[in-house]
Amino acid sequence: MFRVEVTIRFLTVALGCLICQFLSNSAHAQVGVETVLAYTPSQRDVDYEVPSKEDGPKCKLEVERMDNGSGWVLYSPEGQILRRFLDSDGNQRVDQYRYYKHGLEVFRDIDTDGNNQVDQSRWFNTNGTRWGIDQDEDGKIERWKVISAEEASREAIQAFITRDDKRLAAVLITPEDCRQLGLSETVTKELLERVSNHAAKMKTVLGSTKLLGTNSRWTRFDCSMLMPSLIPAEKGKSSQDLVVYENVMAMVDSGAQPGFVQVGEMVRIGDVWKLTQIPQPFEGNNATVAEGGVLLQPSMVAAASASEGLSPEMQKLVTSLQELDNKAPTGNASREDITRYNLERAKLLNELSQISTTAEERSMWQRQRLEGIAAATQMKTYPNGLEELKQIEQQFRQQKVDKNLLAFATFQRLLADYNLQLETAEANDRAKVQENWLMALEGFAQEFPDSPDSADALLQLGMTYEFNGNIEDARKWYSELVQKYPQTASAQKGKGALNRLELKGKRLPLRGKALQGGTIDLSAYQGKVTAVIFWATWCKPCTEDLPQILELYRKYRPDGFEIVGINLDAEGAPIQQYIDNFKIPWYHIHEDGGLESRPAIEFGVISLPTMFLVDRSGTVVSSSATVDDLKKLVPELVKR
Repeated sequence: MFRVEVTIRFLTVALGCLICQFLSNSAHAQVGVETVLAYTPSQRDVDYEVPSKEDGPKCKLEVERMDNGSGWVLYSPEGQILRRFLDSDGNQRVDQYRYYKHGLEVFRDIDTDGNNQVDQSRWFNTNGTRWGIDQDEDGKIERWKVISAEEASREAIQAFITRDDKRLAAVLITPEDCRQLGLSETVTKELLERVSNHAAKMKTVLGSTKLLGTNSRWTRFDCSMLMPSLIPAEKGKSSQDLVVYENVMAMVDSGAQPGFVQVGEMVRIGDVWKLTQIPQPFEGNNATVAEGGVLLQPSMVAAASASEGLSPEMQKLVTSLQELDNKAPTGNASREDITRYNLERAKLLNELSQISTTAEERSMWQRQRLEGIAAATQMKTYPNGLEELKQIEQQFRQQKVDKNLLAFATFQRLLADYNLQLETAEANDRAKVQENWLMALEGFAQEFPDSPDSADALLQLGMTYEFNGNIEDARKWYSELVQKYPQTASAQKGKGALNRLELKGKRLPLRGKALQGGTIDLSAYQGKVTAVIFWATWCKPCTEDLPQILELYRKYRPDGFEIVGINLDAEGAPIQQYIDNFKIPWYHIHEDGGLESRPAIEFGVISLPTMFLVDRSGTVVSSSATVDDLKKLVPELVKR
């Protein structure tokens, strides 16, 4: 690795002084490649490009002048940008340190107060979305301005791995968060109690875990919920709507084998996701397990008002359930305590269901019971939970309960079974587990065609079969989706996928908003051989294919070859920066929505890059072209 270790303050002053010399030739001579490469990000978990010892001296350092400032730009021997250090406000001090990978900015350190110390850090593109504030400038993030749920779960796990309670505190809910969410006094008190004394609770967890060692790593965000829940404002809970994930899990690889850590409930505050409890690993006979969530329990929040008009028997059970939840095991509870709580709660919920007077009430209690058993089974805190789920499902079938309730019970059983198999499977067996899961999903969709979950199941089946190259089965599931659920968002994607699969031999109707303004209409390209490429800045294969596509364009454009890009980045992505960095000369369609934008939906795009190849007459030659296809077909088509 070609770099030397120096303090960022020293280099900030040094480069700042050199830049303030009007970037003269003598100043340029004093700052070399080695000086710039000595900089490293203030945060450790940054995946950025570092030239090898051999390539370091071959890098090129150039001066960059801007309207309000100036700086240095470092290029690799191949001309790819590696660093950009800027004085962005013209005060003759470097205040932005930008790091790149594959020509894209992935991380930026910022000095906002001009004291030569980094106080903000941002992650971009393939490094995620985080924006952290380092208020005391000690190299540790105290507050997040932007962080996704996935990244917040990772930060929590990294806090345990690095033994950094300050890092954990940054993703735990605070009194200010509770005020901002408009939470009631009762809910606020309970949430803050759960995250209180976080350093001591963290130390307790670390004292009994082997899963969260210093060499462990977070590998995946997982949740039994397919999407976050929107909880409407409710008296006794919050004065505004809440966006919540329940039962979040983090998969962690300790080097020996993967395991799970219960992250639990998460809530969104503006652009920041926070945890409402201390994470707990699942391991050993005395493993600690995090308590259940608070926010996604509407029936318990307003228990006093909700219980009005209930029969004495129902009132008694509701009160027992409330008392049980008020005494729910805390973060230092043993597995036995958690197990007793889960068993008792499931029993009460079943009893409530049995004496309910309406089908709607019975379904509500049973759904809570089923979801609780499924979650606890995966946490290994519900003995024989999978067998009980199977028994409940069988009982429902015999009783011929509401079809949607039976579908829910079946899905919870399938989900618990799948996750248990995935956790215990050897690496070589995981593909088979995935295959069995898809078969189970297919069976679910066939058995419960009217279930609300079946539209998404059919879309996933079609996408999976298409991705695996089984186009006929993909068409089958897309068609069934469109026919049975025509009004759903999933059906619109399925319709687009069918449209794409049947494009070959047809004319391509394509028109959209141009990235640079105006409209792009493919009919204007008639007479040209045209490649239509769906892409995004975060798509690694897109970036890897780009050099070969640029070479094809350079070589065959004089013969009538053109390209139209369709960018599927979300709002705020550095699209123009990417285009400028790679010197991409063709035009691009870009509309709001990213992967959910109109062009993506109309053609059911399931992976990137997706490429169409159109001949001079405007007829589609291929709707699934690869770079190798372009290399073969373009030379033939331009001769016609």
